[in-house]
Order: sequence, then structure tokens, then C-alpha cells
Amino acid sequence: MPRLSVIIPVRRARGSLRECLESVLSQPFTDIEVIGVADGAPDGSGLLLDEFAARDDRVQAIHLPDGAGPQGCRNAGAERAVGDYLLFLDAHFVLLPGALGAVAGRLVDAGEPDLLLFGHHKRPFRGRSRPSRSLERLGGLSDGPLAAPGQSALLDIAPVSWNRAVRRTLHEDEKLAFGPGRHGERVYALQTVAAAESVAVLPTACVEHRRQRYLPGLGDETPEAETAELVDAYAGLMEFLRERPRLLAVQPLLFERAVQELLAGYPAVTRRRRRYVRSVAAFHRTYRPAGHRLPGGARGLRPRLIGGGRYALLGALDTALAVRRGLRAAPDAVRDRAKRSLSRRYYWYWRKLPLDRGLAVYAAYWNRGVSCNPEAVFRKAQELAPGVRGVWVVSKNQVDSVPEGIDYVVPGTRRYWATMARATYFFNNVNFPDHVVKRPGQVHVMTHHGTPLKIMGLDQQDYPAAAQGLNFDRLLKRVDRWDWSISANPHSTEVWARAYPGAARSLETGYPRNDVLASATDEQVRAVREALGIKPGQRAVLYAPTHRDYEAAFTSRLDLERFCASVGPDTVVMVRAHYFYGGANLPGGQSVIDVSEHPRIEDLCLAADALITDYSSVMFDYAHLNRPIVVHAPDWETYRTVRGVVFDLLSGRPGETPGAVATTTEELARVFNDGSWDSPANRELLAAFRARFCPYDDGRAAERVVRRVLLGEESATV
Repeated sequence: MPRLSVIIPVRRARGSLRECLESVLSQPFTDIEVIGVADGAPDGSGLLLDEFAARDDRVQAIHLPDGAGPQGCRNAGAERAVGDYLLFLDAHFVLLPGALGAVAGRLVDAGEPDLLLFGHHKRPFRGRSRPSRSLERLGGLSDGPLAAPGQSALLDIAPVSWNRAVRRTLHEDEKLAFGPGRHGERVYALQTVAAAESVAVLPTACVEHRRQRYLPGLGDETPEAETAELVDAYAGLMEFLRERPRLLAVQPLLFERAVQELLAGYPAVTRRRRRYVRSVAAFHRTYRPAGHRLPGGARGLRPRLIGGGRYALLGALDTALAVRRGLRAAPDAVRDRAKRSLSRRYYWYWRKLPLDRGLAVYAAYWNRGVSCNPEAVFRKAQELAPGVRGVWVVSKNQVDSVPEGIDYVVPGTRRYWATMARATYFFNNVNFPDHVVKRPGQVHVMTHHGTPLKIMGLDQQDYPAAAQGLNFDRLLKRVDRWDWSISANPHSTEVWARAYPGAARSLETGYPRNDVLASATDEQVRAVREALGIKPGQRAVLYAPTHRDYEAAFTSRLDLERFCASVGPDTVVMVRAHYFYGGANLPGGQSVIDVSEHPRIEDLCLAADALITDYSSVMFDYAHLNRPIVVHAPDWETYRTVRGVVFDLLSGRPGETPGAVATTTEELARVFNDGSWDSPANRELLAAFRARFCPYDDGRAAERVVRRVLLGEESATV
């Protein structure tokens, strides 16, 4: 029987659950069981639970139907638990190092109490972690003996489930359970304090509370809705106490706390205020202990406010709040008028007209032309959804690159504004500009353009060189326009969920642009190689280093002349500088081909017998071809420190390193000369890499996107 049962309710936690579970399973204290309970949300969090359960026998994965809610997940986990003590942990939070050992040690030192309260740190959304008030208050209790049940100071500790260890026998004997709604957890926490005969405290931070971004429309309740449910929640707590005569002594204390919180919640109620006041008054009449009077001056409000009358002071407070809201709204109105006066009136006019249900807008790489995932979706839509015509947004200096027969608009023109105003579907591998206004009914699809090795999105906040002055507030507003986020693999889904927190649904379809890598024929490959000037029998190597945010121009860390001289004339190197650099200054010679300006990276992948890269995401695409990948990483420590990465590319572990690794030009040449670039050991690494990052390489990714987004076929998702 394990000492501690850690119960984790899981919903919409794809981007944070891995770190949460690892924070538990990596603890030095190992006498635990971990019970993860997923409620069937479609983000795939339950798949992560299964992954961990398959590799660690301490983990159980429970799957409940969608809609079970956090209370259902916690109750189900508690029913399955067999540990001496129950600990609950939110899937967005993490245990701090050494937390479980500290909890277990304190339980022994305190003589096996019914309840142990411990501290936590708070980390706001987009902020730094800091000690909580509860942690400070626990410090004031730590020097004394076991706290007596019902002691008022215990009620000042945050009433949540994840800052306490509850003896399982107490939980079962007292029939403790989480009620519905956002306040079910609060009531459970107060029940544990009321029912415990012995309580100990641990003034140590064991949990990092990570506040998540509020996302309306995903079932998150508004402050007003939460407040309206608070009366029922406290009524349930008082009924719990009434049913247990031995808890009669703590009723006045909890009743006073309930009334204080109900009054404090009044300002959040903006509608049906009279109903709320009447419900608070009814609560007071029903549950006030005999002969009990609230202490005078509680929050400046007297008991007479609740017991009846016209609630005069509540009415005065209502009036004051209304005036304050009006004063706050005035600057907003001025700003809104200014924005409207500066907006493009032509765009505003077209947004008043109905949406065109048969119009889709496509763009790629900041309007640099027709390419990447949007192009693959566009061409498949022409085949499967001909009723939806596509128009590309292309910069004026890129118009000549648009293939014949493809309709396009240039930003800033009248047709551009009309198209952006009335189109229903929007596909882009980067964000559309901030001036784009998303109308109700419009559907935005973020296709992305790579699998993340480097830190992305909000994770860049801790890497100034990577952020380069990125405005994260504006980024979040752009993310809020997304309805769908296309993912090449489960790894990407996790990273996108964390880096771009929003309401978009993930489409794990694979990248549409990689369909050609699965479907290309030998004849197509020969044609591409011939067009690039690669002779029959030559070994073609694609060298594609990544962009470095801290460098203004392309610098080849591979000595191309020495490498080509070493590997001989039978090898030709295609050099692809990152598009941010606008080309490369390369040495001459027949063994080097500058393909930096080639419009299609997919063709270059098809032409290459092997890929040399450092940290470019092209390695994840190239892996679809099942051809050798060699990592040339002379500055890995600098890159991972300055830019930030999400896994260790050079670890040598299956699923992380795709093949041979070299750190110098001499090592790289040796890899190609001695045959290790395509050795059995490196083929095994590549197979594991492909299994992790190329699970959908069947050539039908674009079809799945079109069927799901444009045709509305639910079964099109994988």
C-alpha cells in the first residue's frame, strides 16, 4: 500500500500535463501512486496519461466521459486511491523539488494527523513565482503544537484541495466528496478542516500554483456566475455540519466565514442583484446558529443587512459601484471612438456586408508567396471543395512569383480590404496582421510551419534574445483569432498548447506540405534532381542550418570548401540559408549549389540523399523520407542557452537524436567518408525519431484539414 496517493484531474491540460506528471514522478520520495483522471476533453490530454501509465507502474490512467468536470475526476480518483493520505494536484501545477519527502516526513513527525496543510508558491499568468499569503500564515503556526480543529487561523489558509494531505480513512469515514461547480473544491477543503480531529502544518512551499489564462467560451465560469453559486455551496457546507453533531462547535466559525464571503462577493454580481441579496438573507435565516450574532464591524457591514429590511447599505454600495463603472468606461469609450476614426473606412464598410461562405483567404510567410502548408491545403481544396474559392494575399514585390491561374490580392488595396472583410475561411502559417478584424462566423486556421525544437510563443518570455522585443499582449490577441491549430505530431500539440494558450482546437493531421514527401514517385524525384543540376549517381546532400536570433547575417559554421574537398566530387552540397537572411554568400565550385532562393523546400528534400542541419525544423519534415539525417552542432550549448530548446537534440536518446552527430567540419566529413552517416545504429535512431515526429505520414494531411474545416466532416480528424 503506498504512503501517498496523488490524484490529478485532467482537462484541457495538453501543454502542461507532462511537466506536472514529471514533477511528481521525479521526486526522491517514491512510495506513491499517481492517479490521473481525464474527463474526455478532445485536446488529447488523456493520451498523455496513457503514455505515462504504460512506462511507470505507479501511474493509473482513468478515463471518464466528457463533462465529468473536476469534481467528478477528483471523486473518481479518490475512490480508486489506496494510499494512507490523499493529495490532489491540478494538472496545470507542479510539485516543487522535495515536496513529497517533506510531506511524508512531517506526517511522521506530527504523529499521523488527519490533515496536513502545506504551503505553495503562486505564479501568475506571464509572471514570476512568489510565496503565497498562505505560506506566510503557515509560518506563524509552525512553532506551536498541532492546530486544533476549527481554529480560526486555519480558515485563513487557502481553501483548496492541492495544499493539503488528507488521511484516506477520514475522507472515507466522513464521506467527504467534491461538490459540483467552481466552489465544490472550496467546500471540500473546509470540510477537511472541520472534520479533522488533528491538524498539522508544514510551512514549506510544496506546490507551484500556475494561474492559467482565462478563456471565455470553454466552460470557464465568469466571476458573477461563480458568486451566484457561492450561496448554494455554503448551504451544502452547513448541511454537512448539521448532519454531524460532533462538529456543532465549529458551526459558528464557518457560518461567520460564509457570511463574510457572501457579502464580499456582492460587487461581482452585475445582474439579478435582488435575487442574490434575497438568497443571502435566506441563507442567514436558515443556517444562523441559535443565539449567534455576527461580530460587529465585519467588513463594515452589520448583521441587519442580511436578516431583512430593505438592504439599504447594499443599495448604497450598488450605486457607488455603478458610478465607478461609469467612470472607468469613459476612457474606453474615448479610445474606441479614436480607433474607429482611424480605421480604414473601406474595410469597415465591407465588414457590414454578409460573409461570403464560398471564399477562403490564404497567406504564407508574411505574404511572401504561394507555399508551405497553406498551399497544400489550397490545392486540395480545389479538388475536394471546389465551391470554396481561394484568394492569396501576396506582397507587391512577390506578385511575379504567383503561379499562373491563382487569384491574389495585394495588401492595402481596395480588393484586399473587401476580401478580408467578407471571407469566411483564413489559412496562414504565420499570424495575419493586427489590423485584421475577425468577424463572427469567420474561421481562422493556423497551419504553423515547423515542428518546434526551439522555444516558441509565450515561452520566449524567459529568453530575451529569442523574443527580440515581441509584444506578448498582441501575440495573445492574434492567438485568440485562431479556431484551429494544425499539428504535425503529438509533440507539437503539447508545445503549441503551452506556447499559444487559447481556445483553438488542435488538428493533429500532420503537415499538409509533407504530403508530397509520402506520395512523390521516382520519376518526380529524378525530375527535381535534374532541374537542380544534380548528375546521375551523385550523392546529393542538403545543408540547411537554422536562423539564429542573435546574428544579423548568415554565417556558415561548416567549412564548405574543406568538406567538399574531403568527401570528393561525387557529393554535391545544396546550401539552404534561412529565409530571414535573404540568401548566402557561398564559395564557388561545382560541388556547391546555392538553393537559398528556391521556392519549395519540399523539392529540395526530395532531391537530397541526406540532410545536414543543426537545429532547423526541416529535420522533422525530412524524416518523413526515411533518409539519413546528420546533425552538425558546433554551437549547441550557446544555442540552447540563448535561444532555448524543448528537448536535448544531442542526447543520443531514441526519439531525440535523429542520427549521427558532428561538431566540427572534420567530424562531419569523417561521418560521410566512413559510412556512419547511414549506419545501422543511426538508422535505428532515425526510426525512433520518425515514430515520434512523423506519425501521420500517409500523404493525406491536407485532405484531413479540408474535410474537417471546409467540409465539416468530424471523422476527418485523426
